[in-house]
Amino acid sequence: MAAGDLREGRIVLVGASLAGLRAAETLREEGFTGSLTVVGDEPHAPYDRPPLSKQVLLGQATADTTELPLLRDPDAEWRLGTAATGLDPLEKRVLLADGESLPYDRLLIATGTRARPWPNPAEGALDGVFTLRTREDAAGLAERLDAGPKRVLVIGAGFTGSEIASACRERGLDVTVAERGAAPLVGALGGTLSKLAAVMQRNHGVDLRCGVTVTALRGNGGFTGADLSDGTRVEADVCVVALGAVRNVEWLADSGLAAGPRGIACDAGCRAFNMYGIVTDDIFVAGDVSRFPHPLFGYQMLSLEHWGNAVEQAEVAAHNMINPGPRQRPHLAIPTFWSTQFGLNIKSVGVPTFSDHVVIAQGSLEARRLAMVYGYQGRVTAAVTVDMAKSLDYYRYLIETAAPFPPPPGALDRALAADVPIPSDVPDPKGLSHGPTVALTGYLPDRRLTVLRPPR
Repeated sequence: MAAGDLREGRIVLVGASLAGLRAAETLREEGFTGSLTVVGDEPHAPYDRPPLSKQVLLGQATADTTELPLLRDPDAEWRLGTAATGLDPLEKRVLLADGESLPYDRLLIATGTRARPWPNPAEGALDGVFTLRTREDAAGLAERLDAGPKRVLVIGAGFTGSEIASACRERGLDVTVAERGAAPLVGALGGTLSKLAAVMQRNHGVDLRCGVTVTALRGNGGFTGADLSDGTRVEADVCVVALGAVRNVEWLADSGLAAGPRGIACDAGCRAFNMYGIVTDDIFVAGDVSRFPHPLFGYQMLSLEHWGNAVEQAEVAAHNMINPGPRQRPHLAIPTFWSTQFGLNIKSVGVPTFSDHVVIAQGSLEARRLAMVYGYQGRVTAAVTVDMAKSLDYYRYLIETAAPFPPPPGALDRALAADVPIPSDVPDPKGLSHGPTVALTGYLPDRRLTVLRPPR
């Protein structure tokens, strides 16, 4: 296809998400003049999800005010409230739940994730049991918190679970957090910073239970409490299941793409791989549903659940969809995310789980204001700041330049002798209740194939 032709034709975006919207806007911004169709399973226009666990739960905003602003009119046909159910890459058609199929010349998959449900469907259906992913989830949970429950049980102490617990305490509600791992946020930040997270939760009155699992949710129609693996019982009238996310890839089961539980594998240009590891030229991936290689992190495939990554990857994918190979560019952005909880502003750059040691470069755990730098095999791979966000750009530079670890003296406000690097203590995600927001997922597509050769 000639370069001019790439700016014409039919593009379908599956996923009316942050990534889908920003991709649609970028396509038009860069000169795409063809037909553009956006498919979304929810009935709403794309909306912002971070406020759902923060401002909405605190009553500072309502769920229906989280719609994302349009940076420009994408001039698209919106097919909202209609899920994609299949993909025929040979005929180049997306199959929809209403029985229709949409032809495409190029396709972007930005179907994101959904909340991981409670494994027992009957228990998960009890009145008062919630997950938090959609506008409806947030509106229902906020209404229940408005009613003043006696106690809220949060299962999973990742970022979402911890933010929910923080909102409950800010409302003055009693809250119990149950986490299979050793501490809150341990899967994202490692052992040292997770100890600070545990102290902050307990100092703010959270009944924090670590090293335990919830074995059963109890109630007769309505949730009344839960049994824990240590033999104790928590009496509560609201339960929030915060066990991480499930990537929305089931509709691609027969597509031949390298799609599995960890996402859809793509190259650094956002082009999807098929299950044989061959890159496609007409199918692209962006956002939480993607797995992509990053040279700064050992070329491992990364899966990210980050707002900033969704935006940046969508823009790269859109650019590459309408530009010939020599003009295409790689998605090499450094992962960045933030969280506000229990009065702390936590910001991260890089991949903390891609580390073997950490050092506190500024501040201290005691002061609850610090910058912690992560290293892997002698180079800087990540940094996390607590109420010290202005330092983050400097550490981003260290990551981008593969600076040596421990960091040079200019990055420290103390002598290194006072703070010897210690193991980062990143646990196996299988031992956690919460799913990691950054996951290193190896080098291969998810499917393991057996190649059968015909007899000669």
